[in-house]
Amino acid sequence: MTETLRPSVLVTGGAGYIGSHAVLALKDAGWPVAVIDNLSTGFRFAVPDGVPLYEGDIEDADLLALIFAEQGTQAIMHFAGSIVVPESVSDPLKYYHNNTVKSRAVLASAVAAGVPHFIFSSTAAIYGAPDVDAVTETTPPAPINPYGWSKLMTEQMLGDVAAAHPINFCALRYFNVAGADPQARTGQSTAGATHLIKVAVEAALGKRDFVSVYGTDYDTPDGTGVRDYIHVSDLAAAHVLALEALIDQPERSLTMNCGYGRGFSVLEVLDAVDRVTNIKVERRIEGRRAGDSGALISDPSLIRSTLPWQPQHADLDTIIAHAVQWERKLSDLRGNS
Repeated sequence: MTETLRPSVLVTGGAGYIGSHAVLALKDAGWPVAVIDNLSTGFRFAVPDGVPLYEGDIEDADLLALIFAEQGTQAIMHFAGSIVVPESVSDPLKYYHNNTVKSRAVLASAVAAGVPHFIFSSTAAIYGAPDVDAVTETTPPAPINPYGWSKLMTEQMLGDVAAAHPINFCALRYFNVAGADPQARTGQSTAGATHLIKVAVEAALGKRDFVSVYGTDYDTPDGTGVRDYIHVSDLAAAHVLALEALIDQPERSLTMNCGYGRGFSVLEVLDAVDRVTNIKVERRIEGRRAGDSGALISDPSLIRSTLPWQPQHADLDTIIAHAVQWERKLSDLRGNS
């Protein structure tokens, strides 16, 4: 695809963690890109110079129509939403609003404006706690928390809308996203984050006193939860390739897992953080969290056979090293506060 044929892309939640990496991947590859973000969990500094940032809510149909007109938007990458599983259990209405109702609003605006391509930030949480070694896209969805349900409902909407209107979509089901841009241009910046690698790196750098290990009685080799960790920059690259695939075959929609196909337990991740930082992170054993599953590992065969996706950072120590590099830069950005 030549640069002159690349359509303008609107990234929702583009000032957030994964969204900002997608913006970089698009910009680096020469795509025209703009961002909408309400900055509730995103940061202005995460949006690169030269990329238009519209501060506002994705439920604002008038604002979306304005952006589509100003930018000539022909594709949407939809990252905006809420992502904390235990919070979804305690506040399910927040998740059904932010992740499902607002996704419907974005999709309705896209259909009204004739935007033909839509990439959706879905999740492996739609699989729940599957009794398989690795989940494929044909593994029956069975969410065990409102977060997973809120994303699965949006996938259903996308399928129905694509059948009724001239729009195609790709739903990418992420496994555990971690790490940061290798050039330290952006990374996970939200205070109070709950992602294990982020939390452990903060502890290693003295920003937390300990790391909670939630549950040691799962049916896993060491009793702690096992997850498939994927580098955020590899995930961002998959989004760009997925967009190219949608443009190349506009009659086709896709739903694909995004992971490496290998799992690491909580204790294995903490050991790796110790190894990379040469600092022993204190562990504190606690009970299971609501909505967590014991093990969740991807079978990435479909994405590898469908897209020319070649992960560049599929190594746990590399993921952690990039997270450490970003965490140190983040301290400087915030004046070591």
